[in-house]
Amino acid sequence: MPVAQRFRRKRAEQDEAGAAPRPRLHAVGADVYPDWEAVYRDNVDRVFRLMFSKVGNRPDAEDLTTEVFLTALRPLRVSASVGEVRAYLLATARTVLAGHWRRTLGREITTLDEEHDVAMFEAGIVDPRILVRTEAILAQLPERYGRILRLRFLQACSLKEAAEQLGTTVGNAKVLQHRALRQAARLAEGMDT
Repeated sequence: MPVAQRFRRKRAEQDEAGAAPRPRLHAVGADVYPDWEAVYRDNVDRVFRLMFSKVGNRPDAEDLTTEVFLTALRPLRVSASVGEVRAYLLATARTVLAGHWRRTLGREITTLDEEHDVAMFEAGIVDPRILVRTEAILAQLPERYGRILRLRFLQACSLKEAAEQLGTTVGNAKVLQHRALRQAARLAEGMDT
């Protein structure tokens, strides 16, 4: 019989016999946050930098950062250690990011370089190789595709502002952005293989 089953059976027998249930132990170190505000203040920059490095523009990174904290707020315990909080926020950030790519590109991108992301999350830095790779992808796109992506994601223009600069309608700018993102994703996949 597996250990887990023996443990559950023994615990059930103790409960039936009227024995007081043993409290579950959880070691809490001195490195815990005093409140939710401290959790937010200590981690918001890390989460934002991670999101910005993945999506490449401030508005989306801000929205995704907010989504990470709203998603983590209910299940996250304040009594968790700093390391546990950061690990949970990083896992939540991955899930939120996967949902973002599924909505944006119409496909799920869930494979991230975990060691690199954890190191970047902890150190709060942006890898300069990302900028080089971004420029390489943009250089391979048709001129209008590259321009809409630069306006939207590198210069943080709204759709309306980008449409005005391109001399087109907002609807056309949305379509252009969607097609550009899909082609950029294909180019990025080609670079990975």
